[in-house]
Amino acid sequence: MGRKALMVHGGWNGHTPRESVEVFAPLLRDEGFDVELSDSLDSYLKPDLKDYDLIVPCWTMGAITGEQAKGLLGAIRSGVGLAGWHGGIIDSFRQSESYQLMTGAQWVAHPGGAGMTYDVDVIDKNHPITEGIESFVLPKTEQYYCHVDPSIIPGDPLYTMLCQTTFSGEGAEGVIRPGTVMPYAWTKPYGDGKVFVASWGHTFKDFDVPEAKEIVRRGLL
Repeated sequence: MGRKALMVHGGWNGHTPRESVEVFAPLLRDEGFDVELSDSLDSYLKPDLKDYDLIVPCWTMGAITGEQAKGLLGAIRSGVGLAGWHGGIIDSFRQSESYQLMTGAQWVAHPGGAGMTYDVDVIDKNHPITEGIESFVLPKTEQYYCHVDPSIIPGDPLYTMLCQTTFSGEGAEGVIRPGTVMPYAWTKPYGDGKVFVASWGHTFKDFDVPEAKEIVRRGLL
């Protein structure tokens, strides 16, 4: 039996949730996944949720019920993989601390708005997700400033920082210190599950950058 993936999209439409998951659904199918797309958080109530191999949330803001959160977190804790990008995974369900604990971060600012061009530095050259990929530039998009799990550090075998970005201070003068370095892609455990997060992906156009797309593709796999 092939692997199964559930991609749940919705929330704020400015993050192009449907278009973004449709970038990666064909790539997962090419790898043998049976991919199910859903626009309902009630998908997290499915009694067979723990039978999936991968869940990809692409839902910005919104509210998750206690039962929906219990279903999602329980599935990941049991060993299902969780992977996603930008606000679809780390600006979701702002009132759910347990969800934020699972993902490892929560968005708090994007200084300069959606017009920033900045570097993403690949700092773990040996991880299968980033091996052979060089640092890259993201043009005219959002640079995410997040509150991040302090366990996520370079070189850790489980809470692995894969990429980072550095803030110039532009757009946040007197608020964010110029030179602040922020984790920008990472892996972490959640129970028996594995979590991957990439902080880029403001819209599906971010994935026109080959490195940005390939790192997320590998992270999903």
